[in-house]
Amino acid sequence: MKSLDLAFRSAIGGAVHHLKLKYVNTDLDADTVKAAMQQIADAGIFVDKNGDQIYAKPISATYEDEQDQVLFDEA
Repeated sequence: MKSLDLAFRSAIGGAVHHLKLKYVNTDLDADTVKAAMQQIADAGIFVDKNGDQIYAKPISATYEDEQDQVLFDEA
């Protein structure tokens, strides 16, 4: 079973946070995944205890299995 690891940079401090999804469509292309990640970032609903956005900027997406398949990586 493949999972999808979405990596985002936080708004404050630049820490990297991961959102890992299981049971995903494995036929998604990089543009589709990047657009969905940008929608998550734009929604601004994931914040830390100080109210700072933790999924502020999409930086990479990777299908994970026995071998990783990187869709894009801007890190």
